[in-house]
Amino acid sequence: MKRILISRTDSIGDVSLTLPMCQALRNKFPAAEIIFIGKNYTRPVVACFTAIDAFWDIDELFNQPITSQLDQLKADCIIHVFPNKKLAFLAKKAKIPMRIGTSHRVFHLFTCNERPNFTRKNSTIHESQLNFHLLAPLGITEIPSFEDIQKFVQFQVIPAELPSWIPTSNDNVIILHPKSKGSALEWPLEKYMDLASQLADSGKTVCFTGTEQEGMQFRKLIPVHERIIDSTGKLSLAQLITLISRSNALVACSTGPYHIAGLSGIHAIGLFSMRRPIDPGRWRAIGPKAEFIVFNQTCETCKKGKHCTCIENIEVSTVLEVIG
Repeated sequence: MKRILISRTDSIGDVSLTLPMCQALRNKFPAAEIIFIGKNYTRPVVACFTAIDAFWDIDELFNQPITSQLDQLKADCIIHVFPNKKLAFLAKKAKIPMRIGTSHRVFHLFTCNERPNFTRKNSTIHESQLNFHLLAPLGITEIPSFEDIQKFVQFQVIPAELPSWIPTSNDNVIILHPKSKGSALEWPLEKYMDLASQLADSGKTVCFTGTEQEGMQFRKLIPVHERIIDSTGKLSLAQLITLISRSNALVACSTGPYHIAGLSGIHAIGLFSMRRPIDPGRWRAIGPKAEFIVFNQTCETCKKGKHCTCIENIEVSTVLEVIG
């Protein structure tokens, strides 16, 4: 294997949990060029993955003339971690010798010549472990335990210059990231605000993060306090990664910044429901200080797979205790 393409064209959290698979490939093929194909906004995250040699923006790839696309896709293998129909047909047209994709996508029957049979929908193992099923055609047949997944993490933050008003690592910074762009069940905003007030009153510096659109949903609710900062809509992703890596802890639901915090090695605290497939068993962050909080480990409504709002019952005092 001289060149391996990995396609994961979805969100930051999903991309972050592809790192262990990438590292396993690097360990198996140390001399291979490993290229990550993704959405351009995830580029700063992939840049911290030491196992990846290059990043290709999928939209930029598709905007090229077809002859350039086919020429660029010259590789020994492509792994469709997140299925993309257009890319799958393009990879076949480019005659990539090994084209790996799950058997649970109909178009893979016509585009992939290696189709591992597994399902993500109601899996009992972690997302990062599930990705390893796609490596079987390459001779990597063992699915590591979640504990062993930690050994496949080599995440090196590339420092970005931060605005002067951002607190330093000496300020005991706690990041609160209340929203998830609808990708997860969320803890109530009023509880985030109560948490922020109590943290600030105890001498900690609180920094709210999120996009401009997210900030518009809760900015007016943020308590006025000299130790509470609103950074929503003011930081690039590279700056956010740097801020997270220099902070003491982050509290969020199952969303990208939570996973970045885990990989960065800070105290990453995720707030979860126990309902599959959005439970912490599937989506908890990877990292030496990453953990999660649920309201009820044995919630009957979650167990039945029904919509449940038990995450809203997690007490502020519980989160404060975990932050320490």
